[in-house]
Amino acid sequence: MTRSSVPEGKVYTLALNPAIDRTFWVDRIDYDESNRVKQECRYPGGKGIDVSRVLTSLGVPNVAMGFSGGYTGHELEHHLACEGVVSDMVYVSGETRTNIIIHEVSTGRQIILTASGPQVTPQEMGALLEKVGGLGDASLVVIGGSLPPGAGVDTYRTIIGRLRKRGIMTLLDADGEALRRGIEADPEYIKPNRHELGGLVGRELHEVKEVIEAAMSVRSAGVGTVLASMDADGMVLVGEGQVLWALPPQVEVVNTVGVGDASVAGFVYGLVTGLGPQESVRWGVAAGTATVLKPGTARASKEDILAMLPRISLKNLTRESYVRAR
Repeated sequence: MTRSSVPEGKVYTLALNPAIDRTFWVDRIDYDESNRVKQECRYPGGKGIDVSRVLTSLGVPNVAMGFSGGYTGHELEHHLACEGVVSDMVYVSGETRTNIIIHEVSTGRQIILTASGPQVTPQEMGALLEKVGGLGDASLVVIGGSLPPGAGVDTYRTIIGRLRKRGIMTLLDADGEALRRGIEADPEYIKPNRHELGGLVGRELHEVKEVIEAAMSVRSAGVGTVLASMDADGMVLVGEGQVLWALPPQVEVVNTVGVGDASVAGFVYGLVTGLGPQESVRWGVAAGTATVLKPGTARASKEDILAMLPRISLKNLTRESYVRAR
């Protein structure tokens, strides 16, 4: 088995800090005044959770794992069950966090208030690690999101190391020091955005060629494949002897919450269905772009993604030509 192939088995997602995303729509935000809410929705959210939601809509068997606590934790699992998402949570004494997203209809802008999440005890973290270490039917584990209070910055490195010892492939989507430490365990895939990748190499990345160069540098540290998202510039995949650049069409952005998670799910769909790297990265960009068009924190359906797929172009760049990327 190569590092880019996925064996048969179930996909698991791991969200250590899931949330309920409570979304409001208002005509305009008037500070120091009462703002009348036109519409309100509540969705399960957090990296890993959103990946599971999209994978389920695409027909990929998967299990959402993570921490769940309090009444909000029960609500999270209820929403997942209603969407057909299988979950297997470790229960914690704290309350699952609630994030607030406010859409200002008159301007199209949004305010995102992200909570820190419940404090996790060493015993609760130990229970999660035991559960992860016991996975017997997993082919790929998608790990992502912020770490809750009480979880050390080495947490992702520890988890990836345990999974790799069992021959289970991993995809890490994190930020900052948690991402930097996680890379030390040599995950098969990482999915930073342009800003997160820039943080790894210690410089801002503006041009696509700069993103590609940074991804090549990170690969030299032991990562199998770097999948870097670049908003309207699409996504680049930098793997062994391979540089792919998938570009979306120009669309009107309705929502940005969870777009990166949808891209991960689209990419994973391609991997586990045997489409290969080129089609997988196209599916990733199609899923992310289709999600941009959905209001609130709703997720694109398979029909939405299939409709977007023909509009995604792909450039197969050689090592000599990538520096001429626009």
